[in-house]
Amino acid sequence: MESTFAIIAEPNRRSILSLLAASECSVGELETQLRMPQSSVSKHLRVLREAGFVEARVEAQRRVYRLRPEPLMEVDEWLTPFRRFWTAHVDALERHLDRMDKTPETPTKGKKR
Repeated sequence: MESTFAIIAEPNRRSILSLLAASECSVGELETQLRMPQSSVSKHLRVLREAGFVEARVEAQRRVYRLRPEPLMEVDEWLTPFRRFWTAHVDALERHLDRMDKTPETPTKGKKR
């Protein structure tokens, strides 16, 4: 079985996960949104299903897929020690934007009203 990181490294699988994060989708809906052949979508869904990233339910003549968050929670847990590298930058950006909101706008030089 492929590792979690090998599975999510594939761009089409990440696209499928992103779509399923927004809402449940059938294979046909994924095929349309991704502009991929049904066989390719099904292949990627099989890999994601076997790894536990998605699950399917039968609805009439179609399968509807939804995201399972547990494997992604493992990735999030793995990222925890690395967050300190970008958290400070995001916090600094937020402080800068807050300061910009509080300063009055100054007219641009050379422009007349």
